[in-house]
Amino acid sequence: MQLIQRKLLLQFWLPIVICLVLIVLYENEVLEPAVWQGFKVNEYYAAIVMELVTICLIPLSLRLFKFGFVKRSFTANGPDALLRWGTVRMDMLTVPMMVNTFLYYQFMNVAFGYMGIILLLCMMFVYPSRRRCEDESGLSDSKPTKDGNSPTKGNGNPTGGKPTAGQK
Repeated sequence: MQLIQRKLLLQFWLPIVICLVLIVLYENEVLEPAVWQGFKVNEYYAAIVMELVTICLIPLSLRLFKFGFVKRSFTANGPDALLRWGTVRMDMLTVPMMVNTFLYYQFMNVAFGYMGIILLLCMMFVYPSRRRCEDESGLSDSKPTKDGNSPTKGNGNPTGGKPTAGQK
């Protein structure tokens, strides 16, 4: 599980770094911005396509692990399914984010910049933390105790759900 989580973390952070590198290169004019600025028809079509892609992929990526076929894949394939579907989910947000970043600097149209920012914010809802990977996939690395139960039950309390002195 830890290896899969690290792969998903790489897939989370690498596109963000790529976008930051693009921003630095364009802002310092290493890459020439506004090259396609005069092509208004192409800009219009690109904006329409990217708006539709962004609007459709955000809710789909956020709800992906709730679909029955994805849940069945987790039970049938285990951690491999988490890597596959986690990659699909991440790509549904990161690829349009990188394309929007590129198109923003090609057309200098703020709509692309806003869509990229929205996608970046949505990525925070699918950050592949270890706990999220375990919770959303139903898979866990925790080894059962002597009585055959998970070391944490119910509320994540190792005492089997019984409140300790500091809990209510």
